[in-house]
Amino acid sequence: MATKWNLDPAHSEITFKVKHMMISNIKGNFTDFTAEIDAEDDTFRNAKTTATIQANSISTHNTDRDNHLKSAEFFNTEANPTITFESDALNDSVTGNLTVNGVTKPITLDVDFGGINVDPWGNTKAGFSFEGKINRKDFGLNWNAALEAGGVMVSEEVKIAGELQFVKQA
Repeated sequence: MATKWNLDPAHSEITFKVKHMMISNIKGNFTDFTAEIDAEDDTFRNAKTTATIQANSISTHNTDRDNHLKSAEFFNTEANPTITFESDALNDSVTGNLTVNGVTKPITLDVDFGGINVDPWGNTKAGFSFEGKINRKDFGLNWNAALEAGGVMVSEEVKIAGELQFVKQA
């Protein structure tokens, strides 16, 4: 029988980084997301994972840029309010289906299992770090602008990462 682990959002984050104007990186994060793991044991080998991100919660700490990212030129959050990830195997990496902007593609993320510990309130917690890369154009996020000096405004490659804590359910 599988044990369910629910995300502890107060101790978790999902971030991204994308090259801007070919000279520096812009970082951002999502502030509203949930996730759960169904695991046969505390090794988490071959555990099932699911995550849902509210696309409208994107934040780059710039209101104009955030509004552009929410628009139909990028995430189209009105038509596609969620980003989802589902996988049937969690090991040193996780391969699953990522759905962004209504497009579903398989991706693989590197995973580091940080271990299990009990917090001061008696909750059993598990920690994971993940990182990977996606091509935003694979998900229909095609907007760009050519730069006068050459290159483009936004790179196709987006680096994604996360620090996630889960609480074991009774």
